Amino acid sequence: MTINIQPTLENELVLLRPLTKADKEDMYAAANDPLIWDQHPMKRNKREVFDPFFEESLASGGAMLVIDKQSKKVIGSSRFYLLDGIDDAVEIGWTFLSRLYWGGKYNASFKKLMLDHIFKQVPYAVFIIAKENYRSAKAVEKIGGRPINKNDPKCAHLFQDDPEKLTYVIEK
Repeated sequence: MTINIQPTLENELVLLRPLTKADKEDMYAAANDPLIWDQHPMKRNKREVFDPFFEESLASGGAMLVIDKQSKKVIGSSRFYLLDGIDDAVEIGWTFLSRLYWGGKYNASFKKLMLDHIFKQVPYAVFIIAKENYRSAKAVEKIGGRPINKNDPKCAHLFQDDPEKLTYVIEK
């Protein structure tokens, strides 16, 4: 599958663009809030946890910076990931958003851009969420995600069999 997992996407609210090395401090400024990470297994507001996360994001080849078009500030990041051995889905994950932008239209807005992009080539988007991360699970449900398991009639092949995680799918 050839899909561009680092496009530049935008709408009236946000600009998503590929993450670069130069974005490190702006991304850390957006991530440096312990309440963002309180339901995540990794506390990325801590510099010693954020730095490896940033380097991993760069190396992934699919990391996207989320910028508020009005303020021009970095407000979060997300990532596309090509799942091993799966050619009908792309994972969207590793997402965080500054608290100022929670509960409004920003998450749905930039996720719609990401979904529209991948749905040009694949029928499924997969979201893998830590079991204790209720906030992220609710956010994915709010944009149309549904939980799946190994017995799902259409999407069992997308289920990630990890007892610490939940698998959600959005279909085109």
